[in-house]
Amino acid sequence: MGVQPATSNPGAARAVQPIPVVLHGRALEPNRGIPLNPDWVDEVRVNTSAVERRTATHVTRRTVKKENQAAWLLRAIACMDLTTLSGDDTADRVRRLCAKARNPLQRHIVEGLGIEDLHLTVGAVCVYHTFVETAVRALEGSGIPVAAVSAGFPAGLSPLAERVAEVHRSVEAGAQEIDIVITRAHVFSGEWQALYDEIAAFRQAAGTAHLKAILGTGDLMTLRNVARASWVAMMAGADFIKTSTGKESVNATLPVSLVMVRCIREYADRTGMAVGFKPAGGIRTAKQALDWLALMKDELGRPWLEPSLFRFGASGMLGDIERQLEHQLTGRYSATYRHPVA
Repeated sequence: MGVQPATSNPGAARAVQPIPVVLHGRALEPNRGIPLNPDWVDEVRVNTSAVERRTATHVTRRTVKKENQAAWLLRAIACMDLTTLSGDDTADRVRRLCAKARNPLQRHIVEGLGIEDLHLTVGAVCVYHTFVETAVRALEGSGIPVAAVSAGFPAGLSPLAERVAEVHRSVEAGAQEIDIVITRAHVFSGEWQALYDEIAAFRQAAGTAHLKAILGTGDLMTLRNVARASWVAMMAGADFIKTSTGKESVNATLPVSLVMVRCIREYADRTGMAVGFKPAGGIRTAKQALDWLALMKDELGRPWLEPSLFRFGASGMLGDIERQLEHQLTGRYSATYRHPVA
């Protein structure tokens, strides 16, 4: 069975030509940020019941089968930030993770699918600052960027100057992407200028590195708070808005994701600039990967199925995707232990 990387297939793992970022017929630019517009924040309204109905039906009306499913799962791998953020991380674990990032599928699966020429890799490897240099060395020559969690991750409660300095250090160590965490208290108190200034400071400190703003949506209590924080982060220049640190009791959910991607869509309509989206935490299965990919395709279109605009914050999910792809080839499910990530 061969899976071809045709641009006509939205689930293909690699496009033959770059996909222009177009929404509603309008070509979009990367996000540069704009001055804070408090009116845009204040006017945000979210119909929670409608959001919940939409996401409840989403998971029941989308099915992808056989070869098409394989192509969509390969796309999920290409959009994955392979992550290790444990207290017991070691340099050896990070190096093993980087080796998996270079070759995310076992050789017999690659050959069985006929995708040797795709040179499939994950979107990035995400680690604590301590392991940035280790990951950079392990990924040298692969083209896979290193993402560092920063800015007092996961609580975001250390002094701002320390958090900004941490961003600088990770960039100097070689991180090409920075995942920062916002101060949730600014959202609860409606201190939008303070939130904007904080994210803008991280944006400046990151320089040319991509900045992903983690909203900690499980802590924000309401979907309206999620939407308002999303707007402020985008206006402050975030390249991505991200749901969670993965450390909250509630992480990425489809209702929260729907609200955030619709904010991205409206921001693009108003400014002509594209912002990426990263759901993180609690996404562990191939089925969940398909749910989120379909959501992005439905709400934002084909350009948002590229690693430049969509990432999964996940690691365990890769093992399940491998098992599903092997099942398509053999008709059998292998044991989970045969698909280690790191």
